[in-house]
Amino acid sequence: MEIFATGDGSHSLYHATLNETYHSRHGALTESRHVFMQNGLAHFLSINRKEPVRIFEVGFGTGLNALLACQLAQDTLRKMEYTGLEPFPLPPEQALQLNYCELTGRPGDVGVFHQMHGAGWATAHALSPFFTFLKLRTTLQDWTPVGAYDVIFFDAFAPSRQPELWDVDQLRKISRQLAPGGVLVTYCAKGQFKRDLRTLGLNVESIPGPPGKREMVRATAAS
Repeated sequence: MEIFATGDGSHSLYHATLNETYHSRHGALTESRHVFMQNGLAHFLSINRKEPVRIFEVGFGTGLNALLACQLAQDTLRKMEYTGLEPFPLPPEQALQLNYCELTGRPGDVGVFHQMHGAGWATAHALSPFFTFLKLRTTLQDWTPVGAYDVIFFDAFAPSRQPELWDVDQLRKISRQLAPGGVLVTYCAKGQFKRDLRTLGLNVESIPGPPGKREMVRATAAS
């Protein structure tokens, strides 16, 4: 996998087999902040006082979303429990070449990011008094859900690259794990995807996307 700089200076990776990048070429950090933090986790926190907030991510990948979620937990003093799926993890030595911690300018991020990529699988790790981290080395198809989640980051590769993750059966599996009032956010705004989410009973919003994307999607479960 090749590391490259995106439009905002933050790194991403190019997956040659899939001919796909892990993040938007217009800006990895910008995309993650806009889609998954501002319109996902921060949005949920603004309208809910629940603790701990349970987060589920399809595609731990580079760990950028998990890192930003940990930052938000620290900033808001809200307890969070994160679970991320990743069947094909990056080698830790490559992940630690990514420049996210340099760009966030927070000294504590380096240690947290190292712990995320070096952590054992299927074991919960307290990375701060406010953030518990768990990663599972499994596919979405083989994942056995445990409990409900308040915020879901659906950050799989694009439907054109991994269509099996975007079919209605997998979306049904995920949507059933949303707690009442929980939100799912993703960069994808394909028409069929939105129709499937509505069929599954979610309230679907098309929101202005990050640079390079006209729209993104936020889907909310009934309260």
